[in-house]
Amino acid sequence: MKSGGRSVEPRLTSFGKAPTYVDVFAGCGGLSLGLHRAGWRGLFAVEKDAFAFETLSTNFLTSDAKYPFDWPVWLPKRPTTVEDLLRDHAQELAQLRGKVDMLAGGPPCQGFSSAGRRMADDPRNSLVERYLELVEILQPTILLLENVRGFTLDFQARTGGGGKRRENAAAQLMRRLSKNYEVETDILRASDFGVPQNRPRFILVAVRRGSGAASGALNDLRFTAALVAQQHGIGLVNSAGEAISDLELSRNETVPCPDTVGFEAVGYRGPLTPFQHAMRDGYDAPPSDTRLARHTHAVRERFADIIETCRAEGRGSRQLSAEMRERLGIRKLTTRVLDPNLPAPTVTSMPDDLLHYREPRTLTVRENARLQTFPDWFRFCGKYTTGGHLRRIEVPRFTQVANAVPPLLAEILGTRIKQHCLGAIRPKLEAG
Repeated sequence: MKSGGRSVEPRLTSFGKAPTYVDVFAGCGGLSLGLHRAGWRGLFAVEKDAFAFETLSTNFLTSDAKYPFDWPVWLPKRPTTVEDLLRDHAQELAQLRGKVDMLAGGPPCQGFSSAGRRMADDPRNSLVERYLELVEILQPTILLLENVRGFTLDFQARTGGGGKRRENAAAQLMRRLSKNYEVETDILRASDFGVPQNRPRFILVAVRRGSGAASGALNDLRFTAALVAQQHGIGLVNSAGEAISDLELSRNETVPCPDTVGFEAVGYRGPLTPFQHAMRDGYDAPPSDTRLARHTHAVRERFADIIETCRAEGRGSRQLSAEMRERLGIRKLTTRVLDPNLPAPTVTSMPDDLLHYREPRTLTVRENARLQTFPDWFRFCGKYTTGGHLRRIEVPRFTQVANAVPPLLAEILGTRIKQHCLGAIRPKLEAG
């Protein structure tokens, strides 16, 4: 079969079965959860942080997991890096060449984030090289990569480096992949796809040349999103209030936190909105990860002032003005108060970046997870927070949630790729 002068060999490794994927830089498993829900079959996942891997293991690797991986016997079920995977399992990976339908995931975003100083020599950026090595070995039909919008911004040079800027990571990656893949990219805002959070993200979908798979997965994505949202009984636009109003203290009692002595957690009386029913996902028990921060009386009073001022001045979900910060004695630039009638700002790893729209407190891990579209049965593990130098080496619960791909967005992408990209191969295979 010929296409544009090139020989095309239709290839679908899982013909007649669910298509397969490998998740790299997997974090706690948000992308994997969405892909499983879209009908994909996970082979294995790679995550180096112990806390994040514990969360992934708790939700995907137990005997009663709702969406289990087909984990290979040669790969230990423990935290590992892509570099270690390439070094220790080169032979096994080579045997998977051409047998993986999709390589999903992307290098950690911290080195590319526009929220901090974006330096070309940040060691985390070298993970792009490891990613490309894995692509070369596995030669998957599809690549799906998610990263922060800063992935598309040129790097700064360090002081004394002549002030030159270097090509951004997205451009480098697209250029190097284009030899063997048809690459398409876009900046998607999660709030356009049913996620109650703005969250702009860089998305790359690449189709291997000669595989027979169709490109153009990012076209008409909203149509797929509408169908997936309808299946969950929700709309395409959801607000912070629709996501977390059932977790307000005003309607729930507080209970001793089940996993941290000396803390209280939010009790639970049931969902109020269609979105909350969807997040319950048939789960009968109270949601986990509702531990409340231990704010002092003075802090609660200050939060109450901030909430009231933002409400009066119509600044819900927006950054506080310089005048407002000075008047309220706030040094932090990123503090925002949720607007219950709008999608939330981007969830971050800093618990005090977002304040509740009505109650003088920061959000719980579960409330952040709701804003990310994690179902209530999904449990998070490890520390709740960390600080100091440990921020660079630990991924506690708040950070796990913040770093994750929203499962709903992942499900929409997975559905579209399966139907459009891989769907083009099946008729060719059936035709023989």
